[in-house]
Amino acid sequence: MRVQFVLQHFRFSERLEMSRRRLALIFGNDDYGGDKQLNSCVKDARDMVSKLQSVGFTCTQFHNSKKPEMDCAFRDFCSKIKNGDCILIYFSGHGMEQHGKNYLVPIGQVCDPEFDCICLDTMLRKLNRSGDSILNVIILDACRADKDNNTWKTTGANAEECSEPAYGKALTSNVCLPTGSQFALIFSSDPGTVSFGSDAGENSFFTSALLNHLVTPNLILEEVMHRVQKELLERSSKRQRPWLNSCLGEAFYFNRASTPRPGTAASSTTFNIPPNATWKQNGVTIAGRNGDGDATNQLYRPFGLFVDDDQTVVIGDLGNNRIVQWKNGDTTNGQVVAGGQGQGNGLHQLNQPTDVLIDKETDSLIICDRVNKRVVRWSRRSSTTKGEVLIDNIQCYGVAMYEQRYLYVSDEGKHEVRRYQLGKKNATLVAGGNGTVIAGGNGKGDGLNQLNNPYYLFVDRQQTVYVSDNNNHRVMKWDKGAKEGIVVAGGQGAGSALTQLKYPEGIFVDTLGTLYVADSLNHRVMRWTQEGKKKGTVIVGRNGSGARENKFNVPVGLSFDRQGNLYVVDHGNNRVQRFSIE
Repeated sequence: MRVQFVLQHFRFSERLEMSRRRLALIFGNDDYGGDKQLNSCVKDARDMVSKLQSVGFTCTQFHNSKKPEMDCAFRDFCSKIKNGDCILIYFSGHGMEQHGKNYLVPIGQVCDPEFDCICLDTMLRKLNRSGDSILNVIILDACRADKDNNTWKTTGANAEECSEPAYGKALTSNVCLPTGSQFALIFSSDPGTVSFGSDAGENSFFTSALLNHLVTPNLILEEVMHRVQKELLERSSKRQRPWLNSCLGEAFYFNRASTPRPGTAASSTTFNIPPNATWKQNGVTIAGRNGDGDATNQLYRPFGLFVDDDQTVVIGDLGNNRIVQWKNGDTTNGQVVAGGQGQGNGLHQLNQPTDVLIDKETDSLIICDRVNKRVVRWSRRSSTTKGEVLIDNIQCYGVAMYEQRYLYVSDEGKHEVRRYQLGKKNATLVAGGNGTVIAGGNGKGDGLNQLNNPYYLFVDRQQTVYVSDNNNHRVMKWDKGAKEGIVVAGGQGAGSALTQLKYPEGIFVDTLGTLYVADSLNHRVMRWTQEGKKKGTVIVGRNGSGARENKFNVPVGLSFDRQGNLYVVDHGNNRVQRFSIE
């Protein structure tokens, strides 16, 4: 009974946290002037707003604020708070301690901190009086070092030795968290030390690390801070470590990724990956590893894959004309879940399947049966021995599905992508079943309204469709209702430069619009950000073709799990590799 109670309490608190209205008040102060001047706090504030908005916070921000403006901003903010809200306050700028109290320093002359600065204890008490059952997260990137990494009166390295009360001594840990509502208080550095800045145009050490991990899906606050600490210690040569004081009574997630709605396919379930994330360069083989063949511990020229919520991997085993499933933790043997009855066009057979996804609403597989020119549905029940045809007479290659049970299929013969509506209770087509062209459809070519052998697909929450335009060596983005696409990667001819792709295959897009591409004949996986569309970066596979753990031989299928681990179908090596996020 105790275990059951704990589980029920956790689920209740999780639902409560997800239902809270999210409000954030953000300050960034740089213009202190003279030797007190800072140069990255306004940028820190702006970047925090962008990140917090992506996870559902309504943000109000102020830059280079004097004491009256900060007082007014905080008073107005408190007046908007309602019972049960989730509140976040972020301050980037100078902080100080005097007589055991912590203060946030506004712009302007400071003679007496009690009158000229913002007292942290007073701020916490006002928040506590703003309503019942409020969850408060206070993040202070304060006691900031200046542009030369000095505090106002002492160098950063010796800040903890300073006996001066004003500006030289960092924020103290002597903070009284109010009772009643829940509070988590985060300092960018240990009490008695300083927070290091960066060059102009860059984030501070702490905020940079926080931005890298804040929106990672399904991490509680404590785990986020653990990752921030690891990055911060390394960057600062162990001179700066964040500090957390928490009296939270429930799990708090910056980015709680909900379970996909029924009918949602993981191939198009999007979530956030830290923009500066790195992955271990040596992959771990989770399927295959025993050479080519048709045994249950082998693959033969695998293509597309699907990663389920429990990290079960479903693979289009093209050369064996079957779909196989490998459960998380079992790298010894897979299970044939569709086909595997030889090459043919019977309903019990497949002929070179290139892609697969799970339709959760009907608990079935939807498969691109490429050579048979059909899309088939195959129940996942163990008694199933044959599939049923959903779409025929289509030279399909890739499939994706997202909200409202729309199924997207690439047709490499007609050089187009079509969208079909599936029934709510089954996987049959509705509305005539002919589909609607939503990308290409203007013949083979390299125009912005054309495709040349569209392969794999990704569909985001706005029903934007991304297409690996294989023979044009580019990835195209087609907004909902658009007549033309936008080149978001490659498009500079076949090649190995960072501006180029060579026969791109599997693709994935996170919530920030960062694109990941299996660059097949360059034997690498690339990342293309929104800001750097002209060229990408190689994240794994930097060493050419090969069979070692850090190499590929024609990567094809690509996906991520919810922890940010990367899965790649290594077609020529007859295996699936997992690269753990660092």
